[in-house]
Amino acid sequence: MAEEHIKKGVQILEWEFGSKRVRSAIEAVKHFNIEIPSWIFGRFGGGRFGDFMPPGAARNIAEKLDDASVVNKLTGATASVAMHMLWDFSEDAMLGSYQMAKQVFELAGERGLRIGSISPTYFLKGSHRNSLSADEKETRTRYFEQTRLAAQIAQDLGGNVLTVWLPDGSAYPGQIDLQRNYRLMKESLVQARAEIDPHVWILIEYKVFEPGTYSTTIPDWGTAYALAKAMGENAGVLVDLGHHFHGANIEQIVARLIVENMRCGFHFNTRYAADDDHAVEPNAEIARIFYELVTGQVIVNSKPERNWAFMIDQCSSRENRLHAILHSVDTLQHSLARAILVQNDEIEECRRKDQIILANRIVNRALMYADVRPIVATARLERLLPIDPVDAFVESGYQTKIEQERK
Repeated sequence: MAEEHIKKGVQILEWEFGSKRVRSAIEAVKHFNIEIPSWIFGRFGGGRFGDFMPPGAARNIAEKLDDASVVNKLTGATASVAMHMLWDFSEDAMLGSYQMAKQVFELAGERGLRIGSISPTYFLKGSHRNSLSADEKETRTRYFEQTRLAAQIAQDLGGNVLTVWLPDGSAYPGQIDLQRNYRLMKESLVQARAEIDPHVWILIEYKVFEPGTYSTTIPDWGTAYALAKAMGENAGVLVDLGHHFHGANIEQIVARLIVENMRCGFHFNTRYAADDDHAVEPNAEIARIFYELVTGQVIVNSKPERNWAFMIDQCSSRENRLHAILHSVDTLQHSLARAILVQNDEIEECRRKDQIILANRIVNRALMYADVRPIVATARLERLLPIDPVDAFVESGYQTKIEQERK
């Protein structure tokens, strides 16, 4: 998109939505930051894609951070990198290491990056009989200690955010005592909250199934909300877009959590597989979610304590993952711009008059039909960034370089 076309596109949007909204959208895109996952760059994957791994996958944490640095330089929005304890700070995938975390902290700083949220890794060796809800006290103790260590790393070296997803559940009726299973989970989390610094922000993730195909201990936002409430201050729900049945109304969940005044977090991806494998696609659902975040004033708010935590969680084995993460950031920036453009004053007038279709059309005018590429391009130009980060990556030759180096 040439610069003269960008300027013309901005003028057209100003004519339709007003110069104030367009400028607000440009500024929002410029200041929007999104955390990216370390694991997308490594040799993690498989499953339904067999043993195929995209060429050039990072072999260690230093190479993961090299790739993350490239993404940040092209987007200007991803300086924070989420870490998984037993993937990034462990020698044996059993125990976490504070010393390794310090080394990663230094490596990240050398690349202009920082450690973001920390995820205790509850689903590797020894979790086949559950983790924080396991009947065996020694198993619960092991994972409890890992949770405390992750929180200490988050506080000292990271973004002061702990993201908790537990694989606990069962495959058949009778396999576990459902009530005891939930009670143990709740007791473990409440105890962890009591022994972790109260300033560490703990987000509880949920998932409708996998690996608990009969029962999953935290299967929905309501369970995560109840656990967060039980944990007290500085605990919230982590909404992962992929972790829902296909018919779920995600924006309604977001709206309810905002109204309940619970500071939460969001894992962005696309839920083609009812999981979190795929890159974020520009579609109506993601635009509507951003609309709720914008109207709820929990994104790009000038008061940081109001903002939710926003992260990307995706990692399949089929596509080029650097293409995929850049595509996700690009999608999220465009979705944010669309949400800012919505003419809420006109919608309120339609609601007052009970003009249902007219209200819907006003929403769709911005979320579905507006070409916001000139807004995003302007934001990037003003920050001296490439107009299209995916094109810039392809032209950089970085992919060829890492494929040769990482054979």
